[in-house]
Amino acid sequence: MLLQKDSNPALNTITAYGEDYLEVNRVRYETTICVAPEGAIRSLEITSIDQVDTALLRSLSGLSETRRNAMAFLDDTPEELPADAPEVILIGTGSTQIFLPVTITQPLMALGIGIEIMNTHAAARTYNILMSEDRRVLALLLPGKTS
Repeated sequence: MLLQKDSNPALNTITAYGEDYLEVNRVRYETTICVAPEGAIRSLEITSIDQVDTALLRSLSGLSETRRNAMAFLDDTPEELPADAPEVILIGTGSTQIFLPVTITQPLMALGIGIEIMNTHAAARTYNILMSEDRRVLALLLPGKTS
């Protein structure tokens, strides 16, 4: 399905999708991708939603593996987020919506990063809307036939 006729070459726009592919700025991808409005589109070797964990989401979001202040847990000081950290992470789980365990999503939600899980085609459309509103959105999109 063609999503947009024209795209801003300065922004990563999902221009089309099908059962087993996504197209960003008219470049076709048949693997899982991670895309944000700016920067490189990352192709990932993820073939199943079961391979997504908190460490992967933190890494894709540009968050360090550990807290900057190792003693912050003593006074409940929240982890500092980078200025370009996503406001929301969209996870497209293939042709059907498959929820992740709360133990995977809760640590990022506790930092104030929203996580929305939907089928990949809905995530692609939602990404374009949020991106066009200048939101800091990050999308992890598994191909349509992935489970």
